[in-house]
Amino acid sequence: MNKKRQLLAGLLIWLSVQVSAQENQSGDVLIKNAQVITITNGTLDNTDVLVKNGIIAEIGTNLKASKNTKTVDASGQFLMPGIIDAHSHLALEIINEASSPITAEVQMSDVIDPYDISIYRALAGGTTISHAMHGSANVIGGQNVTLKHRYGTHDPDRLIMQEAPRTIKFALGENPTRVHGIGKNLQPRSRMGVEAVIRNGFEEALQYKSAWEKWNKEKQKKEITTAPPKYNTRLQTLVDILDGKIIIHCHSYRADEIYMLIQVCQEYGIDKIVFSHVNEGFKVAPELAKYTMGASVFSDWWAYKFEVYYSTAYNAAILTKNGVVTSINSDSDELIRHLYHEAAKTQRYGGLTDEEALSLITINPAKQLGIDKYVGSIEVGKQADLVLFDKHPLSIYAIPQMTWVDGIKYFDRNTDQADQRLKINLKRSLDPYRISSGTHNCMQDAQALFTENHHH
Repeated sequence: MNKKRQLLAGLLIWLSVQVSAQENQSGDVLIKNAQVITITNGTLDNTDVLVKNGIIAEIGTNLKASKNTKTVDASGQFLMPGIIDAHSHLALEIINEASSPITAEVQMSDVIDPYDISIYRALAGGTTISHAMHGSANVIGGQNVTLKHRYGTHDPDRLIMQEAPRTIKFALGENPTRVHGIGKNLQPRSRMGVEAVIRNGFEEALQYKSAWEKWNKEKQKKEITTAPPKYNTRLQTLVDILDGKIIIHCHSYRADEIYMLIQVCQEYGIDKIVFSHVNEGFKVAPELAKYTMGASVFSDWWAYKFEVYYSTAYNAAILTKNGVVTSINSDSDELIRHLYHEAAKTQRYGGLTDEEALSLITINPAKQLGIDKYVGSIEVGKQADLVLFDKHPLSIYAIPQMTWVDGIKYFDRNTDQADQRLKINLKRSLDPYRISSGTHNCMQDAQALFTENHHH
């Protein structure tokens, strides 16, 4: 009996090791005869792309692979880099820690939901990476996490793109003032209060940093008898922002508040900042180009609340033509399924070229997330996040056929099943997907703290 139990235990351990090894593997594939849209080196006709161990190994013609490598004939189809969404809340169990105007200590990596069917739906739309962000209830929210859509894993950590730098959510305007000012009678209640919260946070962080520097200096000189300063994760995170270790991604709409934060960042020596939404970004495009890492905008979405009435569908094109690193984001589990349509709108509103339009959803968001060394274009040495379309991806008729992450195929239209859920939650509706939800993810979990039923 004991021997049987030992044998069973050994078998279970072996199986767990095999499953773990399978989840960590990267793939090999040879995609032949495609129209390869590289993004950074034009479009290559009838070209092969060879992937080894999840990395793009060769790009050329008549490439050969080992007999064990899967070959895909992509004749007449279009291969482009996996789409990247710089502003999403996909695969998160909760969005807002709305208990304080500053909650820099919380991390979205702690609340990843690998069973979220939206991951698979994003893959079906060619999106391979999303920036899973804290909500906009706080002036300085939690730390975000960059996800690779390795759908099928049961391990939340497996979804995290380990190479991605740390980022954090800031928010300006009506959301933090409604939640804390109107909702709880706390600062901020106005836009000047928002600026004060940021400045006070940075000043407190500088004092915290100084206290630690002083203690560490004394420790080196003599046998120190005083206790070190009390460690504070919130303040240490703000110190890391000031030291350039964290990229700020800031929810914003109005030009005046965007320019305000640019000035505050300049004053504190911060240059790693990306503005999200940025509906009035076209008014301060030269400043965004000169002082920031870019702007991540909606294609044509506005007028859902008062501070978002002044906008234009030409925003992305104006920003691009002024040298701003511009991306188009979803902020939605629905829009993330067809970001290529959103990018195509910049050709109707602004006349961007194919390369400029597709850069908005590939290499530009990669730059804003600090991951352009690894993804965002089809180049030898980059990670093989790829999507194959039956027609040019900027055509309204284009449909994604296959999607790879790290060279592993996670979506294939030919084998797509009616139900792709990994885990069925009986407490939820059969299909939680809705075209219009009536509420917005940016303010998810915080609606009870203000009185008006606004979107966003």
